[in-house]
Amino acid sequence: MRKASPIGGKCMRLVHLLIPALALFSSHQAIAQGSYPDRPIKMIVPLAAASAVDVAARIVTQKMADNMGQQIVILNQPGASGLMGAEAVARAEPDGYTIGGFNDSIMTMVPNLHSKMRWDILRDFEPVSLVATVEWGLVANNQASFRSAADLIAAAKAAPGKVDYGSGGPGSPQHLAMAMFASAAGISLTHVPYKGATQAATDIAAGQIPVGFQGLGTVATLVRGGQLRLIGVTTEKRLSQFPDVPTVSESGLPGFFFNSWFTILAPANTPKDIIVRLNAEVLKAVGDGDVRRKLEELGFAVRGSSAEELRAMTRDQLAKYERVIRETGIAKE
Repeated sequence: MRKASPIGGKCMRLVHLLIPALALFSSHQAIAQGSYPDRPIKMIVPLAAASAVDVAARIVTQKMADNMGQQIVILNQPGASGLMGAEAVARAEPDGYTIGGFNDSIMTMVPNLHSKMRWDILRDFEPVSLVATVEWGLVANNQASFRSAADLIAAAKAAPGKVDYGSGGPGSPQHLAMAMFASAAGISLTHVPYKGATQAATDIAAGQIPVGFQGLGTVATLVRGGQLRLIGVTTEKRLSQFPDVPTVSESGLPGFFFNSWFTILAPANTPKDIIVRLNAEVLKAVGDGDVRRKLEELGFAVRGSSAEELRAMTRDQLAKYERVIRETGIAKE
């Protein structure tokens, strides 16, 4: 029997090594030739349907899909403060066909609250763009006695620990916002965590919980419909959408401001060409007048950024919330 040629074996090994490189080259060539995307894109939102980020994601991705000629399918994967949905994005194939719609809680609050993380926001993701910031408000049910931030502070001081507030879960923006508020006001409130901001807002409207902070994208419809009372906004100035609602700063806690982000991320090692294309499509979508109007009506401030700017913002926000969590004494898991 003739022995296999060592040269032939080496050639076969070389072929096996070249195949992945050729595939990657072909992928980059396809992108350069404008074929991306050639099939639907999946966006995982690790938050409940009808939450602020979910609402904004559906508005923005519809325009992106129209412009790109491919469907963008939103998949909500709430639970565990966004950890599982974020992991699904981190572990997805980095080919541009799975992306994530995140808030800054998932990116910079939750990582500071969990000692054991299965992903790292800076290592396992590629930033695409900051899309918008979510303006926030202090909401109360119609049966509550609170008419302002000052009323809430007075009630909490009169009965320490007896006033409940709802949040979207431990480490959620609703939790952090109220912890910061309570710490600055010197009051004690009882945290009632839910599995998502929408559930918390629904129970506040139903009278199960008296009060909470919420992104206006989540509660604007409930406020306009009279199911929820907006008693303060966390912006520096009153919002044009709700001109009669005072800021928290002017009505009870001077200097208190809070907002959150809606961002788009991709798995780490997604080709640069794809990140550049997605970033351009995000900026094009939020530059559309109809998209901007819809977002602003829901309490969003349209932003847009480069991938590099979002990465720098993420580093800064991680450091900020590490300090906030330490100073407010929120327990880590």
